[in-house]
Amino acid sequence: METKKVWFVTGASKGLGLILVQKLLAQGYHVAATSRDVNSLIKEVSAASDQFLPLEMDLVTESSVQDAVAKTVSHFKTIDVVVNNAGYGQIGTLEELSDEESRRNFDVNVFGLLNVIRNTMPHFRANRSGHFFNISSIGGYHGGFPGWGIYCSTKFAVSGLTEGLRAEAKAFGVKVTLVYPGYFRTSFLSADSMGLPKNPIADYEEARQSVLAHQNEINGNQPGDPEKAVEALIQISKEQNAPLHLFLGEDAYNMANAKIEEVEADLEAWKAMTIATNF
Repeated sequence: METKKVWFVTGASKGLGLILVQKLLAQGYHVAATSRDVNSLIKEVSAASDQFLPLEMDLVTESSVQDAVAKTVSHFKTIDVVVNNAGYGQIGTLEELSDEESRRNFDVNVFGLLNVIRNTMPHFRANRSGHFFNISSIGGYHGGFPGWGIYCSTKFAVSGLTEGLRAEAKAFGVKVTLVYPGYFRTSFLSADSMGLPKNPIADYEEARQSVLAHQNEINGNQPGDPEKAVEALIQISKEQNAPLHLFLGEDAYNMANAKIEEVEADLEAWKAMTIATNF
């Protein structure tokens, strides 16, 4: 039965991940949920049961991911849907963020996600079924936000590898959906969810204003309803022909269209030069 599907959700102790887990459990699904702190999952959801398995997992340590996946398969006998939701926002211009700050964002948002794919794909391949939801961002499609270049680049990486995953996984009956959320009213923009540059440069006034706007104006006033976002994911999981690209939020829709129009304009404006480079 549909309600017996087993979901594996990362970054599940807050935000969209937590709301998704709560909604799935209410609808009768089996859920394995991961967080860096298993106690936060137990506090927000419940202790382990036949239906729910809270797991402490360090996303950037492959052995920890292997252990979480193994415990899920042992507990539920299978995994049907993987939601790669874990990640965080890193603010700072390309010049002012250190190598350490930049690599840390990639370690969590990109290489951590790859750890999950690498350790769950064997089960999907063996079962000849499964569904990946990789949570990117509208910033993984439209990167023109001052002070968000590193974060957006991690999400562009997620978008690129997800397109590759779709091409590789379709032969095994595995579905892949790349999710581009716009601004949703979660804790993503709160101080404990965002990294700020350790060594800000005063000249980057536009980037500083962007930070202030996100913290003081956008946070708490995001137009997207997270309850509706997770319902959309659950609905897509039931679709036989699930989309590769799923934009969530009217703002995401509008920003995606703006990017498409900009690319089309450049393509046509420079078409003669583009095609003149052939032999």
